[in-house]
Amino acid sequence: MAEPDMKADLHRYLQEAREALLWKLDGLPEYDVRRPVVPTGTNLLGLVKHLAYVEQGYFGDTFGRPFPEKPAWDEDDPNSDMFATADESREFITDLYRRTWAHSDVTISTLGLDAIGRVPWWSPGKQEVTLHRILVHVTAESAQHAGHADIVRELLDETVGLAAEIGRAHV
Repeated sequence: MAEPDMKADLHRYLQEAREALLWKLDGLPEYDVRRPVVPTGTNLLGLVKHLAYVEQGYFGDTFGRPFPEKPAWDEDDPNSDMFATADESREFITDLYRRTWAHSDVTISTLGLDAIGRVPWWSPGKQEVTLHRILVHVTAESAQHAGHADIVRELLDETVGLAAEIGRAHV
């Protein structure tokens, strides 16, 4: 048996969560990708925007590779990354997420799992991290939000699953 490639395995799971999240937008009108269907206001486009910002911070700033585009962050609302503004179209948000993947993937491919980074927004004493830890953290967060998106999509039109080829729609 071949030696496992831990970085490739983690990266594959991250990519699967990324793709599952974007699939949740397929076939929905603009209204539905923005529509909150739970009391917290969670919506599909907001989840995509949030994860773009998550990756920009963890795979960019943490490892001294800031994302070249300054995110539009409302300092008065710490949850502003969870909602698309009226100026941010579906195409803008999904393209932002894909550009962020490309930037993140360079960090993942060029650094070793033991590469050290610093998460400035974490509490002192916990800020120094490895790429391995961040890959696990972001993969877990991405999968969690893909699960949230699955529930939101099911509430919108009863479509469920991880991808078109393995999902199903109830009619």
